[in-house]
Amino acid sequence: MTEKPATRTHCPYCSLQCGMTVSRVGRAGITTGAWDDFPVNQGAMCRKGWTAGELRGNRERLTTPLVRDRASGELRAAEWDEALDTVAARIRDLRAEHGPDAIGVFGGGGLTNEKAYQLGKFARVALGTSQIDYNGRWCMSSAASAGNQAFGIDRGLPFPLADVERTDVVVLVGSNLAETMPPAARHLDRLRERGGKVVVIDPRLTSTAERADLFLQPVPGTDLALALGVLHLLDARGAVDEEYVATRTTGADEARRAAAAWWPERVERVTGVGTDELRTLVDLLAGDGGTRPRAMVLTARGAEQHAQGTATVLGWINVALALGLPGAPYSGYGCLTGQGNGQGGREHGQKSDQLPGYRMIDDPAARAHVAGVWGVDADSLPGKGRSAYELLDALGTEAGPKALLVHGSNIVVSAPRAGHVTERLESLDLLVVCDLVMSETAAIADVVLPVTEWAEETGTMTNLEGRVILRRRAVAPPAGVRSDLEVIAGLAERLDAPIGFSVEPEEIFAELGRASAGGKADYSGITYDRIDAEAGVFWPCPATAEGEAEHPGTPRMFADSFAHADGRARFLVPEFVGAAEEPDATYPVHLTTGRVLGQYQSGAQTRRIRSLPDEGAFVEMHPMLATRIGAHDGEPVVVRTRRGEMKAPARVVTTIRPDTVFVPFHWVGANRLTNDALDPSSRMPEFKVCAAGVTR
Repeated sequence: MTEKPATRTHCPYCSLQCGMTVSRVGRAGITTGAWDDFPVNQGAMCRKGWTAGELRGNRERLTTPLVRDRASGELRAAEWDEALDTVAARIRDLRAEHGPDAIGVFGGGGLTNEKAYQLGKFARVALGTSQIDYNGRWCMSSAASAGNQAFGIDRGLPFPLADVERTDVVVLVGSNLAETMPPAARHLDRLRERGGKVVVIDPRLTSTAERADLFLQPVPGTDLALALGVLHLLDARGAVDEEYVATRTTGADEARRAAAAWWPERVERVTGVGTDELRTLVDLLAGDGGTRPRAMVLTARGAEQHAQGTATVLGWINVALALGLPGAPYSGYGCLTGQGNGQGGREHGQKSDQLPGYRMIDDPAARAHVAGVWGVDADSLPGKGRSAYELLDALGTEAGPKALLVHGSNIVVSAPRAGHVTERLESLDLLVVCDLVMSETAAIADVVLPVTEWAEETGTMTNLEGRVILRRRAVAPPAGVRSDLEVIAGLAERLDAPIGFSVEPEEIFAELGRASAGGKADYSGITYDRIDAEAGVFWPCPATAEGEAEHPGTPRMFADSFAHADGRARFLVPEFVGAAEEPDATYPVHLTTGRVLGQYQSGAQTRRIRSLPDEGAFVEMHPMLATRIGAHDGEPVVVRTRRGEMKAPARVVTTIRPDTVFVPFHWVGANRLTNDALDPSSRMPEFKVCAAGVTR
């Protein structure tokens, strides 16, 4: 029997942040339902959302701190004071011996804005370390880098998601949104019902591609070459919006000259996409010579998680700019964010190079502003630290951190070249993990701290549209469990931080607003009350001159100008160099990775929900490849790369390229294979392609 009215909150998983209701049933149980009038999901949820409440009361839920006994090597139960005292004492010792950068902090794209903000403040003020980054570096950092370069600002979607169904053509590059965010797929269906067209570009014929009017299946890692070929043909046929390019952009001539070298036959040789298919895509985008169609180009991890991810996104942004799409009604370029707070998580201080409000940490004015809000000397703030993978790679080395505090991330499963990263974690003097369950990373920690889950805490998230939403606490946490905010405050106090750290989310959010005021990601005009009243508030949303939170926010960007000082967007010139690792005689096929419908991220939560299918990892391959190596559907195969190997059942399908295998990353294994080559701008690892060998 329901004991109290349902609480309106939001789903704990992807960047849609679907409106959800939570009802308490019995002592420990909760049930979830859909929030019918929330504009993002309108009553729809995926299977993961409907079953999210099942983790509450799960027998694997952590409810007491654990400290590893140095004599036995086993984790044992401890009181909170003992656990926090232990962590603080070892941090003090390591800091005294090696300096503040001996302590590292690793956050997550699923943390609330309040947690992300407080974690960055804790690292720089209480610890004094520059060594902080987060797993969102592996999510959409390449799109963020490209957006900043091209538009002067990084907001994943510069328009509401529902605009998708009102365009004429949508091009999805490296996105399987029908499985990764199923409620969003209805916009594709509605678009097609209106007579619009859907184009999907992916090495696999996914359930999203099955909805497409045009499906292009390139070699993994060649999306940039495809974009250059599209721009070449648009220019050759006179389909460029010359007035828009002349009045609203710079750099077009250089971009056109670079694309001139990518004639259709060359594109076909590199990508495997036929010249007729390429021309069909250009026909859809350019129209028939009459009214120019509205169009959107949307990229996702398939295009971005590459050592050339930023360049690839810039290539597709060039296509959008050439057609005059950004800022036009129901048109533009956008990125489909992955993690629940992938957008907000990088705006307020978790990244090694940023301060709240998307300010850069090496900007003296930014440092002065944020230090003033915090009440510390700007000179006391550390400088830029290592990016996520570089931070992990340095752990335990002479010049790297000797301790790591982990919040909201399961690094052992999710990091590229995961075997090597696990060795680095194991070499630390101190590894502290805050988690709900005994994840693979928590299992090797020195101290494990049990923290609240989504339904047990209040805080804001920023979804893929740039809409700031409010998760409301629906139930009290189990006895013995604390929030990440309480952990941060408890450690800061023990470390004699020069300022106090609040544990009240609304108070922290108000401070975040002041710290972000005047920055690119300005939240100063947003309050919890406004979020409730308006079903979310879009940023940038500055306060009025009187300090009142009345600014409407910006649901659609770039209508009048871009965020560069001159108001113009930038064409950049990306050079295609291909994947960091190409197939050879020893490793003759491409390996790519991705998600499946029933699981989420590292699977630490979803693999513990019995209602979700958990068949384990598999190796998807084409029948031609299976025949060549003598493999059969359901029988084990071994995939090897230069970094490791994994064994899993073969899944033989006709929907993947014959030169490619696919492995989902929700289980230990896939990321033991992936390449740690980094994008020079975003520092994104090349998760989505490497050379592999497959045997029975």
